[in-house]
Amino acid sequence: MNSDKKQALYAVVISLIYILINSILIANEVYWFSVLPGVLIILLVYIFALDKIYLIIAFFTPLAIDISEIGLVKGDIGLSIPTEPLLFGLMFLFIIKLIFDKNIDRRVFRHPVSIALYFYLIWMFLTSITSEFPLVSFKFFLARLWFVIPIYFFGVMVMRNFRNIPRFIWAYVISLIIVIAWTISQHALNGFSEHSAHWVMSPFYNDHTSYGAVIAMFIPIVFGLIFYYQKSSQRFFSALVLSILLVAIYLSISRAAWASVIFALGVFVLIRFRIRLSWIFTALAILIFFLWSFQGQILMKLERNKQDSSKNFMEHVESMSNIATDASNLERINRWMSAIRMFEARPIQGWGPGTYQFVYAPFQSVEQKTVISTNVGNKGTAHSEYLLALSEQGLIGMLDLIVVVILVTLTALRIYNKVENRKIRIMGLIIYLGLTTYIAHAFFNNFLDTDKMSVPFWGLIAALVAIDLFHDEQAEIMEEKKLLDV
Repeated sequence: MNSDKKQALYAVVISLIYILINSILIANEVYWFSVLPGVLIILLVYIFALDKIYLIIAFFTPLAIDISEIGLVKGDIGLSIPTEPLLFGLMFLFIIKLIFDKNIDRRVFRHPVSIALYFYLIWMFLTSITSEFPLVSFKFFLARLWFVIPIYFFGVMVMRNFRNIPRFIWAYVISLIIVIAWTISQHALNGFSEHSAHWVMSPFYNDHTSYGAVIAMFIPIVFGLIFYYQKSSQRFFSALVLSILLVAIYLSISRAAWASVIFALGVFVLIRFRIRLSWIFTALAILIFFLWSFQGQILMKLERNKQDSSKNFMEHVESMSNIATDASNLERINRWMSAIRMFEARPIQGWGPGTYQFVYAPFQSVEQKTVISTNVGNKGTAHSEYLLALSEQGLIGMLDLIVVVILVTLTALRIYNKVENRKIRIMGLIIYLGLTTYIAHAFFNNFLDTDKMSVPFWGLIAALVAIDLFHDEQAEIMEEKKLLDV
């Protein structure tokens, strides 16, 4: 018997043994053995194609489910499967690779965004030591590490191959389309009611706000891909996906998501027509002066707005400025003011990463509490990425986050203004526009503690840095091999 036949025979025997054992276990209501083949395949990919794990993570992130949400574990243990175990494994192997692989391009670690992230993570570690609840903070810090290290630092290396940038985008978007299909089907079964719009994306997303924020992030990107591609089939597919995303964000009834897309459009106008920063800052100064000078009249006008959330699109949009009766808006103000009072109490080190929901209750004002206020920390956090950092990590923590955003912006502008290759410029621009949706959205919500937002957010930043570092040599390769049309 030759070697090929022997290998085939071994494969058949092993498969039959596995089927027999698994059948016995299933008959006894033991199901975990069924996932063994998938685990073995993942292990092989970890060993022989680590960059593929990166794309696999991107694909599974929208489909990942928090085990605490579906009752697989007791208590408050939260773990998004399969994404977070895959991320932890990728982080571990990447650190091993850093230690032993002498051929890694060290420019990745000297980029301004990377340096800003060092300070961001170091300060998070220090404030975890001084935290009100150190165990909570170190758990939060570890989770942030397995988002930033594998998705950003390893991601820059993965995306040195330019083809991996659109692959990363489509891996996430195609999976997101599956979630959208599920969400719309559940929404339809509930008559597209406003109430059901808040939870029909479960168990994949916690609520309509995080779901809407992710959709908003990819709308500018997919729109830009229509112009990025040259083949009509690719353009048609991108347009089709864009139409699905637009329907999905409309049905999400997330006002902050709608506003963030409009913000991205405004940023595009500023970049496209090269409006000077001095003009922008002058306009902002005038706007701030106007708002300060007429704050009394503006508040009176807003307080007269009694329009609450509604199924009617225009009424729902109008409710965004209702600070008189809209419980969602009033509760957001309550959380913001609580965060500011927490900062005033501990302006330097804050209360510790991840502790807001356990600390903010005494900092609420009785006059600002609403019908949906809670003192037990079970309904979200500060509703602002920036104020959350301010309250939990003090002024330096918030400034670290802002510096990261500024350096990402400068990187994107440098790509747009300096790179001559049209396709690379388009890719850099649309990635940044996607990021701006969350940069704006982060004033009203905070989702960077979840894999759903952290994977695309840090992944897109990694893509920008990869373009900034490697675009010259990559442009030459693409011209020769026409990789961008693949």
